[in-house]
Amino acid sequence: MRFQTPLKPATLIRRYKRFLADIRFEDGREAVAHCANPGSMMGLADEGIRIWVEPNDDPKKKLKYGWRLVEHAGGHFTGVDTSVPNRALRAALEGRSLPELEYIHVRSEVKYGENSRVDFLLQGGARDIYLEVKSVTLMRQAGLAEFPDSVTARGLKHLQELTRMVAKGHRAVLFFLVQRTDAEAVGVAGDIDAAYASGLQAAMAAGVEVMAYDCLIDPHDISLGKALPLRF
Repeated sequence: MRFQTPLKPATLIRRYKRFLADIRFEDGREAVAHCANPGSMMGLADEGIRIWVEPNDDPKKKLKYGWRLVEHAGGHFTGVDTSVPNRALRAALEGRSLPELEYIHVRSEVKYGENSRVDFLLQGGARDIYLEVKSVTLMRQAGLAEFPDSVTARGLKHLQELTRMVAKGHRAVLFFLVQRTDAEAVGVAGDIDAAYASGLQAAMAAGVEVMAYDCLIDPHDISLGKALPLRF
């Protein structure tokens, strides 16, 4: 998934009101960028970090830059746009890049359960597959990406909905898409959200499947990478 316009490097001055970030370009100019991430962004919004933003000339948008990446030491990147995982995974599903999943048709944002929408419903295989995607960006221990980075009642509800789909005879998959290039495994941050960690254990015991993949990321594009081991 290529960025629509070439990204520009900048320095983060501060992130505030969740969706806004003051930034400084290499030539000293300052601007406000849109931050497409409502989460805590723990470890990714410190003053002075190097980031990459995407310019736009859309007259309908108030802000002319969108914050897309954080750059780390060693040439590693983290994607901070929470809309990317679904788009990247959609491209992978349409490209038949996930042999673990059997399907013919891919549908997005399908209503199911109790006032919920599943990210993807895969149909045409032996069983329907309800696929929920979670963007993972937190890393507190080298190599270990963790979810969630804040308490997520919505995430717990999704686990319960997936469990109900298994009870009805369908496949249900929780897909952790790690928007980092320095991740070696995926874990659950039970100290941040004990209810989610417990809910995930219960969902897995009931038959909900869990998959994790990292991403290939650079200032040009983001795409699905390789499978990562789970360390729960």
